[in-house]
Amino acid sequence: MSVTSTTSGLSLNEILANSSVKTTTTTDGLSSATSSATGSQSLGKDAFLQLLVTQLKNQNPLEPQDNGEFVAQLAQFSSLEGITTLNDTVSGLASNYNSSQALQASSLVGRSVIAPGDKAVVDTSKSLNGTVVVPTSVSSVAVKIVDKDGKTVRTIDLGSQNAGNSAFIWDGKNDAGTTVESGTYSFTASTTIDSKAVSLITNLPATVSSVTISQTGGELMLNLAGLGSIALSKVQTIGM
Repeated sequence: MSVTSTTSGLSLNEILANSSVKTTTTTDGLSSATSSATGSQSLGKDAFLQLLVTQLKNQNPLEPQDNGEFVAQLAQFSSLEGITTLNDTVSGLASNYNSSQALQASSLVGRSVIAPGDKAVVDTSKSLNGTVVVPTSVSSVAVKIVDKDGKTVRTIDLGSQNAGNSAFIWDGKNDAGTTVESGTYSFTASTTIDSKAVSLITNLPATVSSVTISQTGGELMLNLAGLGSIALSKVQTIGM
């Protein structure tokens, strides 16, 4: 006996009443019970019980139901009821998770975050704080800052650095000491490892303009002002 669904619109009394239909063989009895309990619908736990009762009523007295098979069918009925309860529980958890995501999203809009990236929207009247991910101890690290026209406006020499996140600060001025215009700038960090030039990851500040909530339980995506989207898990720091 197989179960293909966990829904049925019949009460237990209706099932037992409908199962009183008399047939001449076990097969005919089960067929009648199935039609009576479900019509064109799939079987639920109540219809399953009706089929089980009808099977017992219409069994051959000379070849009664095997005890092992009967116990197996009872176990199947118990499993079906457990799956129904589990489905309800999981649905409740999913609903709570979506509500939690919405609350989390509302608290992030307008906040400043630091995340991996090579561009930042810079207000040059203020200092910009970023970090460079250094994979191993090196003798020198350089951060090059390029404007929207591709012109290098500043190169910051961080000197020797140990493995980890190395902080740097840009005061908004070019190499000549003149404050440049506010806008979007690109940042590239590099070093030399085993006599080879290596590009390094930079973590830069950005402002969260909006948040995209997945409808399928996926991760929150932060939409950064002027910079595109990034997954919440990639954010290094969340500020004010």
